[in-house]
Amino acid sequence: MFSTEFSFGQGAYIPYDRDYYHKFERYEILHGKTNPFFNTGYKPLRRDILANYLDSLAENPAVIQSKADQFNLDYLSQDNWEFSEREIPNSKKPFLKSLYRKPGDFAHYEGEEFGIHLSPVIYLSGGTETDNERNPARLARGLVVRGSVDKKVGFYTYLTTSEVFFPSWVKDYAEYNGAVPGEGFWKEYDGDGYSYFSALGHVNFQITKHIEVQVGHDRNFAGEGYRSFQISDFSNPYMFVKFNTKVWKFQLTNLWTQMTADVFYNRGRPTDGRYPQKYFAYNRLGFNVGKNLNLGFFSSIMTDKINFNYFNPFIFLRWVEQQQGTPDKVMLGFDGKWIFVPGMELYGQFALDEFVFNEFFEIDGEGSKRNKYGSQLGYKYINVFGLKNLDFQLEWNQARPYTFQEKVDYQSYSNWRTPLTHPRGANFREFVGIVRYQPLPRLDLNLTGFYQYFGADENAETNWGGDVLKNRLEGSPTGLFNNFIGQGVENKIIQSNLTASYMLKHNFFVDASHTFRRRTAQDLDAPVSSHYLQLAFRWNFIRPDFNY
Repeated sequence: MFSTEFSFGQGAYIPYDRDYYHKFERYEILHGKTNPFFNTGYKPLRRDILANYLDSLAENPAVIQSKADQFNLDYLSQDNWEFSEREIPNSKKPFLKSLYRKPGDFAHYEGEEFGIHLSPVIYLSGGTETDNERNPARLARGLVVRGSVDKKVGFYTYLTTSEVFFPSWVKDYAEYNGAVPGEGFWKEYDGDGYSYFSALGHVNFQITKHIEVQVGHDRNFAGEGYRSFQISDFSNPYMFVKFNTKVWKFQLTNLWTQMTADVFYNRGRPTDGRYPQKYFAYNRLGFNVGKNLNLGFFSSIMTDKINFNYFNPFIFLRWVEQQQGTPDKVMLGFDGKWIFVPGMELYGQFALDEFVFNEFFEIDGEGSKRNKYGSQLGYKYINVFGLKNLDFQLEWNQARPYTFQEKVDYQSYSNWRTPLTHPRGANFREFVGIVRYQPLPRLDLNLTGFYQYFGADENAETNWGGDVLKNRLEGSPTGLFNNFIGQGVENKIIQSNLTASYMLKHNFFVDASHTFRRRTAQDLDAPVSSHYLQLAFRWNFIRPDFNY
């Protein structure tokens, strides 16, 4: 497998898109075995490796069971056509003979020494929300470029500029944190809107047959779930260097990043200045056990200054932190998935922030503030009750109060004033349910719903343990013990989002969606409910969701 991968070429990474990744991850679950090509526990993935995996499935009746399955396989292969060994068809009617010769590329060139693919990026949406004076809307336009040099170096860049009016709860979230989730620096637009410029990019190359390095400014995601307690794609992109080492059944991922610790504001808006920075190191070892079980173990550390001791890719970071006598924030944990029968998968995560043995197991103290962790358990069912392309996912998440907070400035588990893991931060429980159905090859239906129970703070000075940006030693109304999930101002949220996406042309979609949201809280006289209807057109743009 590795000799094939190395000789075939080096592709850029595919941006993490839950809808896109689900289309090929479901093949693995249907097959009933972990695939030998890549470890789905860490994302994103490389285009050439995905193309090789798709080639291996082309004649497999266990996973290609319907017209929609065949359509998805052809669509994914067309999206990565330069790395496929199969014959990928050209466009039937290229535009001006030289444009759109391949359905997925506005323009491309593939030679022995150099390859480049260029496409436009457009997103236009408009909608209406009850009790919102401003109709939510977004306009984004830009460019995406990817390619390779000498078949050994891959590169990718994504540039967009956007103006957006958010639904009410997203606007409230952005105002509370002073940051637009996933975007970072922003400017005020037309009074209550946001304007921002997005620039993502990376270069990756093979050092040896089994070791690859990626340098970029983007996001990462760890785990099999809708959420992650290790590192997620929710926060602003950041600069990173990543090593991937694949040997036999093992994949070692080493990530070193520079993140934004805080932002300077002028009249409530980000302003120019050298923002405080912080540094994050993350190591994860994933491996297959047998044919249908995959496990991953990670450790990470957040620090407010560069420490060269953390650049060792094989060291146990907690040991280094102890030897240095530093107060840097260390996280440990594991994740895993088990395809126990073809079509069904169990998965989960556990991330440990801090614990004292007797208090963790409640021998000497119940509800200890030093008992801090996040946990996840999930279930996926592909082709529910034998109905082709009907997939179900159920997920439970919870994080204890004060998890991801720190007592030292700029060491919380956050980036650009947004959580690095779950959007809710900590001090919550959550159930997520997702139903995906593809009744026609070009039509995807998605129903995502969640229930959240969490405790909020009464004001900026109070800290009940949910806001990861606050100092865990300051503003706490409780002592060391008697801290439980939901403490503070009790909140309950029920939200559902139904989306229908139709692919008119390759990577050009029309989306129609309806969102219902209801929040009850101790500080509200009555529940707050809203309905949000939206119509959107997107071209090479990842469908945004507001499920938080």
